[in-house]
Amino acid sequence: MKQNRSMLGLLAAILAVVYFTSSSAIEIAATTTGLAAVWLTAKEKLWTWPISLVNVACFFYMFLDVKLYADMTLQVFFFVLSIYGWAVWMTKRGGAAVRPTRVWTPRMAVLLIVFLIVFTLAWGYLLERHTDASIPYLDAFIATLSLVAQFLLSYKILQSWYFWIVVDVLSIGMYFYKGLYTTSFLYVIFLGIAIMGLVEWKREYNRRASDPRTQRDEVNTYAG
Repeated sequence: MKQNRSMLGLLAAILAVVYFTSSSAIEIAATTTGLAAVWLTAKEKLWTWPISLVNVACFFYMFLDVKLYADMTLQVFFFVLSIYGWAVWMTKRGGAAVRPTRVWTPRMAVLLIVFLIVFTLAWGYLLERHTDASIPYLDAFIATLSLVAQFLLSYKILQSWYFWIVVDVLSIGMYFYKGLYTTSFLYVIFLGIAIMGLVEWKREYNRRASDPRTQRDEVNTYAG
């Protein structure tokens, strides 16, 4: 009941911003479905994935309209990763509602950081040279960072929340600058939910790690 009241409070805040900023219908749809998807993700609910599919479709159209092409392209990757994440979360559950939380390996961390740097520079360069993108390198960095975060989230890896927190902080400023006030406010809420998700996933991971019955599984941190 307490969680439901919190969710209703967040929706009320979003509607208030919508009223005072005269947001478009597509931005309203994107923000409300985005809020629901992130909340359900933090709560480890499978419903996050079908709602995410609707959300990315809304954001694709919205970003196309304001010429944030990196973010627009990102939604295509998100769509694919959402379908994949839906399947992954339903595997290796061991009787639980969703797949247990894992942590990344050192090898995965190095590969993803290298990917983040190289892909951001390449994507930003292409946007700057071949499009009329508004802020190409920042757009590319946030988009690539989001892609890494979504990849980790699809595999239910704890570190995804650290990436989302950085994405949310940067996105608040970028969307406010572009006049997407409802979306900017939404990312303030996303930031709070990301912090909550980090705390809850970390608690669940530590609980499993300290349980003798699951320690054997936790030795194999994540292999696929």
